[in-house]
Amino acid sequence: MAATRLIALHANKGKTIARSLSDRTDYAKNPDKTEKGELVTGYQCDPFTVDEEFMLTKRKYEQITGRHQRRDVIAYQIRQSFKPGEITPEEANRLGRELALRFTKGKFAFIVATHTDRAHIHNHIVFNSTSLDGTRKFKNFWFSGLALQRLSDLVCLENSLSVIEAKPIGEREKRTEYPTRTSIRDFICRDIDRILQKKPKDFETVLFQLQQLGYEIKRGKHVSVKGRNQKRFVRLSSLPEGYREAEIRAAISGSGEAKREGRPHQKPEHSFNLLIDIQSKLQSKGKGFKRWATVYNLKQMSKTLLFLRDNRIDSVDRLNALVAEKQEKRDRLLYAIQESEKRLAEIAALKTQIINYSKTRPIYEAYRKAGYSKSFLEEHRKEIMLHKAAKAAFDALGIKKLPKVKELSLEYEQVLEEKKAAYAEYRQVKKEMQEYWIAQRNIASLYAAEREANEGRQRQEEKKQR
Repeated sequence: MAATRLIALHANKGKTIARSLSDRTDYAKNPDKTEKGELVTGYQCDPFTVDEEFMLTKRKYEQITGRHQRRDVIAYQIRQSFKPGEITPEEANRLGRELALRFTKGKFAFIVATHTDRAHIHNHIVFNSTSLDGTRKFKNFWFSGLALQRLSDLVCLENSLSVIEAKPIGEREKRTEYPTRTSIRDFICRDIDRILQKKPKDFETVLFQLQQLGYEIKRGKHVSVKGRNQKRFVRLSSLPEGYREAEIRAAISGSGEAKREGRPHQKPEHSFNLLIDIQSKLQSKGKGFKRWATVYNLKQMSKTLLFLRDNRIDSVDRLNALVAEKQEKRDRLLYAIQESEKRLAEIAALKTQIINYSKTRPIYEAYRKAGYSKSFLEEHRKEIMLHKAAKAAFDALGIKKLPKVKELSLEYEQVLEEKKAAYAEYRQVKKEMQEYWIAQRNIASLYAAEREANEGRQRQEEKKQR
């Protein structure tokens, strides 16, 4: 498991770019945190002179482009923190280098400093904002932090490490070291509990005892109370469930009981989680996994796991349902495209026949007035045949009144636009279906390998028993 963060480094106020770079890299290379410098590695630069080499590249950039760097970003830092006890410092340094190489695509110099001074091992990766060839700057694109985290997750999965499971906000763990805060309404509820424990006769007795405790009572449509340290009145109707006027009356009469709304919330228990199960299998070193890894690409399965996490798919049934849904939508769009193509062909053919019919109509009428003369037919055979073919086409379509060519052209444009929109959606749905189908196939292959390993183990046990 590794949490990442991308930080843009600027020149410190009152310091030069060179001095600022030196300060940032010196902190990363701190011998007290990096096992006396043993856990510091560099790419296309020497860790001991990294700040000077960064500056040389920046001067090269100024000479090539003619631009001068003043107060923009001078470098970037990636912080990569691993789960305590899951990785060694040397392995963390190697993974940090792999992450930086893939994120920068090998076009920017960087150092990787692995710190071991905390319970969690973490990397400080500092890379130059100027490329190695001095022609451009690193572009910090939108959502680059999310892209970095996803890439880090992929690297961790490919090396049999865990990844951070994305949870809904309501299910995320809350910090417990914060002191509990007691609100004004909590004090009022607490005092009402004390009064109800004394079993008052009626609701008026409750209000009287609240006055004895220093509360000021305001009657009206809604009964409100105000304590000594309160600035405003608080309606009883705004208190948690169990402390409102009707509920207090019911508790006094014995037909109800005050119940705090703020009691500890129990999180719903989740059933089998596909993501956790797959991740545990990827981290295992059993025979089933080894056999599966020899015939399949571990990196491909890591991508599948991230795909399932990003799309919040936590069960095989859910994945199968999505595959069926995407397939049904793809088929529906394909049918709509085919119908549009069919209608476009009909309109094009109909327009051709109407044009031919209109152009050859005078010649056919002259042919008819000539008493269907054979000599006239031989002289104008092409035009007469086109006219007859057009009329036969109209009869086959059942058209009695010919539509206007202009109307057909407008319909053709409309159908064509619908086809283009449907085709664009079809391509997107087809791509999504392919991704879901690949995930489905990958999971099936992983579980099939595990099943074969279990069956083989069971057969061996049966042989021993014999």
